[in-house]
Amino acid sequence: MRDCVSPFGRIRQVSMEAGLKFRFPWPVESVIVFDTRSQYLDSGYTETLTHDKKNVILQTYMVWKIVDPSLFYTSIGDMDTARQYLNDLLANAKNGVMGGYELVSLVSVKAEDIRMDEIESGIREMVTSGALGNYGIRVETVQIKRLVLPNANVESVFEQMRAERQKYVTQLLSEGERDAAIIRSKADAEAAQIVADGQTRAAAIEAETEKQVAEIYAGAYEKNPDLFTFLKRLTALEDSVSDKTVLIMTGEKSPFSVLTGKQK
Repeated sequence: MRDCVSPFGRIRQVSMEAGLKFRFPWPVESVIVFDTRSQYLDSGYTETLTHDKKNVILQTYMVWKIVDPSLFYTSIGDMDTARQYLNDLLANAKNGVMGGYELVSLVSVKAEDIRMDEIESGIREMVTSGALGNYGIRVETVQIKRLVLPNANVESVFEQMRAERQKYVTQLLSEGERDAAIIRSKADAEAAQIVADGQTRAAAIEAETEKQVAEIYAGAYEKNPDLFTFLKRLTALEDSVSDKTVLIMTGEKSPFSVLTGKQK
């Protein structure tokens, strides 16, 4: 407790410690007692306006104490008046600070948009400077206790959140389509390369096979030209007919000359 001795309305002595103190009896002097313990002040629900013209309802609380009894007594006088002054000071600070922030600083689906700590710090600084300089009071803490949105703004907030979510979904879909296109393009390129390599190898194998066949035929022809010619004609004849084939040709024509023995 801090005691102020007031002769005829003027402060003569401020006692900081407990114990016996000298004073003149009333009505010459009187003792005014102030509670210097930490005090709790709840602002209740107060409506304020954000920078983007959205109404929000904030409930804040403050912890304060008297640090200069003389200034407190001459500027305020009693605890009830102090609570009213501090409540008005807190309301002005909330309006002043919130006027510089948009609604997304309080409500957003993105954590990086929330500026609650910064807002509380701004309100606390504004209240602290005013309280200590004007009223002899020290504000120990100012915190936002509760945030309420008026019914008119709830749908607006939900629409904003849906728009932010849709933007996020659209971004994910766009990135997915881009990545899928890259994967498909890479797969198509690899498939085309594999087909091209296969065709090249098949052509090389086919060329090598034809070369070997030609070499075999050439070797067979060199060993026995007549037999080779006869076998080739016979093979051609077999390849030309089937069970349902009807041919009308003279026997002297190749390859049927092999049947008559009249080869040319």
